Amino acid sequence: MNANDTNNTNKLIHPELSYVITGICFNAHNDLGRYCREKQYGDEIEKRLKQIKLPYTRELQIKDSGNVIDFLIDSKLILEIKAKRILTKEDYFQIQRYLQTLNIKLGLLVNFRDKYIKPVRVVKIETAAKHKFV
Repeated sequence: MNANDTNNTNKLIHPELSYVITGICFNAHNDLGRYCREKQYGDEIEKRLKQIKLPYTRELQIKDSGNVIDFLIDSKLILEIKAKRILTKEDYFQIQRYLQTLNIKLGLLVNFRDKYIKPVRVVKIETAAKHKFV
């Protein structure tokens, strides 16, 4: 491994944006608690995005698939919100499909039902394995 490889592996994708979005999610969770519906969390997140004037699209329809993305923020990051007991492999596959279809590099998957939320960064797969998601 050379010095360039080390620099590339330590490079976060959109660190400032993901930090802001994570903060919004924590605040929404603190204000609403853990037993609301996804739509209520989405409304709270949308209110906070408007307050800081961050461009976003909510409930973006993906052409020809019927899939709907919860939030596409600043055309750079997909935010997928859940309010369920546990996240499953299918939830990760879902956001990976969205990343592949829209050619976005980073997604955040957040389950608001958890006592303490743990936003999960999902990075777009750039290898041949990506075909399994599209």
